[in-house]
Amino acid sequence: MRSAKESQGGTRARGRAERRPPARVPVTEALQGTPESAPAPTDLAPVVGVNLRRLRVKRALSLEKLSKLSGVSRAMLGQIELGQSAPTINVLWKISTALGVPFSGLIGQRQAGGVVVLRGENAKTLSSHDGSFSSRALFPFDEPRRVEFYELRLAAKGEELADAHAPGTVENLVISKGTVEIEVEGTRQLLGQGDAIVFEADAPHVYRNPGEGEAVMYLVMTYADTVG
Repeated sequence: MRSAKESQGGTRARGRAERRPPARVPVTEALQGTPESAPAPTDLAPVVGVNLRRLRVKRALSLEKLSKLSGVSRAMLGQIELGQSAPTINVLWKISTALGVPFSGLIGQRQAGGVVVLRGENAKTLSSHDGSFSSRALFPFDEPRRVEFYELRLAAKGEELADAHAPGTVENLVISKGTVEIEVEGTRQLLGQGDAIVFEADAPHVYRNPGEGEAVMYLVMTYADTVG
C-alpha cells in the first residue's frame, strides 16, 4: 500500500529553522491545505513527530539531508517533528522509505503486552490530500514490525498513486466491497468483491476505483526486513 502522489499539487512552504519536538499536545494543522498536509488533524501527529525526530537523529541526518532523500520539504519535516502537522499517507511513505523503516516505525507507540482491542470508533486513519483515499492500521502501534495489516477505503472514481516501497516489500490485497483496478508497472488488474492480488510493491503502483460507490480493501504488507 503505498500512498500516492496527490492528484492536486500546491506550493510547498520552505523554512530554515530546525526545532526540537514538543511534548504531546493537541495537533494544530499549521500547514493545512498544502499538498503535504492532511485535510484534518489526527492524534497520530505527536507520535509521528517523536518517532521521526528519534529516527532522524539516530541516522545522523539533518532536516536538509532527509528532505533531499525523501523529497519532502524541510519546512514540512520540521512541522511534523513539532507535531503541528498531520502528514498524508504519501508523505509518511516517502519519509519511511528514506529512513529505511517500515511504515509502523513512524506511527508506532510502545504499549504493554496482552490483548489489545482496536475499537472502530477510536480508529486512527491517515488520508490522501483530497480525502478520497484512507488507511486504517488494524494492528497496535507498539513497535515496527515485518507484517502490517490495513483497511483501505477509496472513494468512487478515486485514484491513489503509490511510489515504490522498500526493496522486497510485498502487498497482499483483498477486495471487500466494490471494484478496484490495481496497476503495477503498467500492467492493470481489475478486481471485484472477494478477489485478491499479491504483488511486489517495490515498484510504483496505482489503486483506482472505477465504480460509483466506495471501495473497501484489506491489505497485508510484508517487508523484507524490520528496521528500527
